[in-house]
Amino acid sequence: MARVRIIAGQWRGRKLEFPVVAGLRPSGDRLRESVFAWLEPVLAGSDCLDLFSGSGVLSFEALSRGAARVTAIERDRRAAAALQRNAALLGADALEVVCADALRWLARCDQVFDIVFLDPPFGAEPMNAVLQILASRPLLAAGARVYLEYDANGQPPELPAAFECARQGRFGGVGVMLAAVAAPVLQSAAT
Repeated sequence: MARVRIIAGQWRGRKLEFPVVAGLRPSGDRLRESVFAWLEPVLAGSDCLDLFSGSGVLSFEALSRGAARVTAIERDRRAAAALQRNAALLGADALEVVCADALRWLARCDQVFDIVFLDPPFGAEPMNAVLQILASRPLLAAGARVYLEYDANGQPPELPAAFECARQGRFGGVGVMLAAVAAPVLQSAAT
C-alpha cells in the first residue's frame, strides 16, 4: 500500500492508504496547493466530479476544503475499495464512489457539476474524448471549472471551443490547466 496526505481543511494532515496500481500517481502536495488556490473562489459548496479518481486525493482534498459533494469514478476495483474505506475512515458521507469506466459512466451521466477533476493515467490519453463529452452534454453548471493534469512532456489537451484556459502551469513532469466554461455554451446547455 502507498500513502497520501491531505494538506488542508478539516482533514489536514490525515494520511490515506491506497493500493499500488499501474498508472496511478497521486497529485503532489505543491501541485495541490496551487490548484486548490486557483479553485478557492468556487470550491465552497460545490458539486465535484473526480474522473479517474485513483488515490482519491483530489476528492478528499476538495471535501476537506468545503466542497458539498464529490462523485469519484475509478475503474480499478482495489482503488475504488480503498476510496470507500478512506471515506468511511474520515466520515466523508459526501463522497460517492463509483467503480466504473470513466468514459462509459460520463456518457450516461445526468448530473450537473461545478468542478471536474480530470487526471487520467498518462499514456491512456482519454482526455480529449472526455473534454468533448463535457462540452457536448449539459453536465456543467454555470461558471463550472475543469481541472486537467497531463504529461508535461507531451502536447497539452485540446480544449473544445466551449472552454477557455483560465490558468496553466507545470510541476516537474506534470502539466496542469484550469479551464472555465465559456458563456455561450452555458446558455446552449441550459436549453
